[in-house]
Amino acid sequence: MFKFLLLIFGLLLIILIWTSWENNLSSSTTKLISPFLTKTNYVQFEPKTITLEQIFSANHQLPKTADPKKIRTLIATGDVIPARSVNYQAVTRNNFNWVWEKTGNIIKNADITLINLESPLITNCPLTQEGMIFCGDKRNIAGLKFAGVDVANLANNHSGNYGQQGITEAVDLLNQTNILPAGINGPVYQNIRGLKFGFLGYNALEKINEEKVCQDIKEVKNKAQIIIVAFHWGTEYQAQPDEFQKNLAHKAIDCGVDLIIGNHPHWIQPVEIYHDKLITYAHGNFIFDQMWSEKTKEGVVGKYTFYDDKLIDVEFLPVKIENYGQPYFLEGQAKLQILDEMKLESLKLMN
Repeated sequence: MFKFLLLIFGLLLIILIWTSWENNLSSSTTKLISPFLTKTNYVQFEPKTITLEQIFSANHQLPKTADPKKIRTLIATGDVIPARSVNYQAVTRNNFNWVWEKTGNIIKNADITLINLESPLITNCPLTQEGMIFCGDKRNIAGLKFAGVDVANLANNHSGNYGQQGITEAVDLLNQTNILPAGINGPVYQNIRGLKFGFLGYNALEKINEEKVCQDIKEVKNKAQIIIVAFHWGTEYQAQPDEFQKNLAHKAIDCGVDLIIGNHPHWIQPVEIYHDKLITYAHGNFIFDQMWSEKTKEGVVGKYTFYDDKLIDVEFLPVKIENYGQPYFLEGQAKLQILDEMKLESLKLMN
């Protein structure tokens, strides 16, 4: 016991001597040994505006001088439609995590995970593998929880397939699971370590009041540091956005939006940088049963990294759907091919 106490006393004495010596170092000496005294000088990090080259580069490692306390990540997927054959698979397998099993560990690994939920989750959803009236068994909510979904955008052309009752049941289910339903009753907010994100959602396939959208954005700007808008828009099975999409996106950014997340075309569409803000026009499909073409089986998961309120990195993770509803991440040449095509379409759009 005496030896143990002596050891503790000796360690305390060394710490006191070291602290006293460090505090009395001359300025020049401190500069000389500072790399050994401090882990990282975060002051040196200056966030840069994103570029297409950076987005589609292979390197998405942040500099060591970036303060990890200031970093927040958002993951956004393509269309999530737990209906028709997807719902049939989940119900008959009695496994509502199945569609997420090959992607969930990545999807949940973000501060916020945003999906476009394009079918209501309801009681007694008819079991079918055909038709265009979409619903999913309410037990599919377990899969969303498994994947760590935080925000579900319901502003789309299938959320209302079972009327207001279907929307109400889906919203109640999401709220019970602590998933924020966006695009239904105004903005929703997520506070991530003191930084507030505001989410708005709009179904732009219907007539949209652009001035009302602008007013909504300005109101959210008074309450949140980062504003993200999900637009459901565009022409299906088309590689480029329509002129209407571009005009709406630009107006939204002019009104104060920081990031635009687009979906609906069921194909991947390009990105655009406008006034240093990013527009992702369409992420393609993520969970769906459109197995009849290669492009409808493809999508990208977007990983959006913010440094305080500035978007500093964007990485797209290509996926492919198999078995009528289960996506998996692509690697190698298949991954590069999708990213190269997305970059080419983005350059075409911006030029």
